Amino acid sequence: MGACRLPTRDSRLAVLALAFRYLPAVPPIPPPRASGYTSTTTVPLYWCRYGEPGAPPLLVLHGGPGAHHDYLLPQMLELARLAGGHELIFYDQRGGGRSKDESRAPVTWRTHVEDLALVIDELGVDPLSIVGYSWGGMLALLYAIDAARNAAMVQPQRLALIDPAPLTREYRDAFEAEKARRERGPAVLAMRDELAASNLRETDPDAYRQRAFELGVSGYFEDPHRAAGLTAFRVTGRVQQQVWESLGDFDTLSELERWLCPAPYPVLITHGRQDPIPLESSERAARALDARFVVLEHCGHVPYVEQPAALFAALDDFLRETRPATP
Repeated sequence: MGACRLPTRDSRLAVLALAFRYLPAVPPIPPPRASGYTSTTTVPLYWCRYGEPGAPPLLVLHGGPGAHHDYLLPQMLELARLAGGHELIFYDQRGGGRSKDESRAPVTWRTHVEDLALVIDELGVDPLSIVGYSWGGMLALLYAIDAARNAAMVQPQRLALIDPAPLTREYRDAFEAEKARRERGPAVLAMRDELAASNLRETDPDAYRQRAFELGVSGYFEDPHRAAGLTAFRVTGRVQQQVWESLGDFDTLSELERWLCPAPYPVLITHGRQDPIPLESSERAARALDARFVVLEHCGHVPYVEQPAALFAALDDFLRETRPATP
């Protein structure tokens, strides 16, 4: 046999560049059926609708805070097909995405709850079924607590919470520590080295930015390579910081135990076994609310990318069993 020739540095860089360039791309996001901006909120908030008009509505709350709804798509559009069909309503929360806030006024968790109440009224979400992901799950709970104290607010009829954000400062601190640990792990460090050696910054800037985004969110995933399936998004840092600072030592779990123990309507909570957010945070919320609790195995914080079949099966069962009666 002939002698083996070791690959040159240039050939290795070329292989790495091709490998990064042809990682699976996120499918395109279809245009909404309708869209617009709210007029009753102090800052116009972008909203959009997908699915069959007239079908039972689901108000879908994105995470963040300070992000926008696009990164839930296209995967979360599967909700429109579950349990006989739904109309999906998304909106970009204040300060993120198309809902720009140029006032520079502080954006707090209370601001978001007040905005949510106005969105529900203006867009006519009736009956009120909320699907909240990450911070959106926590926002749904904060709204539900306020509604339990105020009968004049539109009352939820059911809640589906997907990997809700950590519900106390203690759990937020634990989450930040675990996420930082993962970002220093050997798999992520190897991915960083591969990107640095790939020469993509010069040869394909768009691909480089996409890979850099994936590295930035890698700590949320059980397998950091699965980040390639997440639609890229940006977080408005000012809004994110202000919301978390406004929560301070606010203990959402204690408030749930005071006002919604148990919840007077059906609640589903799902949580990835390998989510950097402590599982105990969601477990305690489920106990307080007497909620259905589903743990998704081999799954980090992004189940609609990591374990979509298991997630949507759990949601389909819940939505089918709790489907509101037709008039």
